[in-house]
Amino acid sequence: MRVVDEPLPGVKLLAPEVHADHRGFFMESYNRRRFAELGIADDFVQDNHSRSQRGVLRGLHYQLAKPQAKLVRATRGQVFDVVVDIRRGSPSFGRWAGAELSDANRLQLYAPTGFAHGFLVLSEVAEFQYKCSDYYDAADERGLPWDDPDLAIAWPLDGLEPILSARDRAWSRLARTAAEDLPGLRP
Repeated sequence: MRVVDEPLPGVKLLAPEVHADHRGFFMESYNRRRFAELGIADDFVQDNHSRSQRGVLRGLHYQLAKPQAKLVRATRGQVFDVVVDIRRGSPSFGRWAGAELSDANRLQLYAPTGFAHGFLVLSEVAEFQYKCSDYYDAADERGLPWDDPDLAIAWPLDGLEPILSARDRAWSRLARTAAEDLPGLRP
């Protein structure tokens, strides 16, 4: 595993070492010791797996009292994955980074706590897996609209009309989110 990019402070785009031959491939997708060497020492406690059709946009989500660092990857298909720095006092507050994750490139994205996260499905179907450093708590979930004009995320829609949940249509813009509903910088 190696870091190929660090688009925002703490965020890492990772490429695994892939061993391929005529039978297929093998790769190590997670190794606690190796990840710690790369500066990722979170204790992941929950794994999630979603399957979505082309055009589904999930996010931008975060938890406040029980923040989740996430390690994400597409194991089938292709997604455009996005993180937004929402840590009050961060020099990169309100900045976003995006990366294409797919079963072909096998890239993974690590986002520490304090980042909102979302993804758009680009292929006909995508399966998306992520490790989380805390348990999901529906009462603690917060979010931002995918199309917040202040964030100006360059989603690769290519004529797609995003398919959203009712919840993801209702989030308030970052500029209208109360300070107490945003995480601060952690020491």
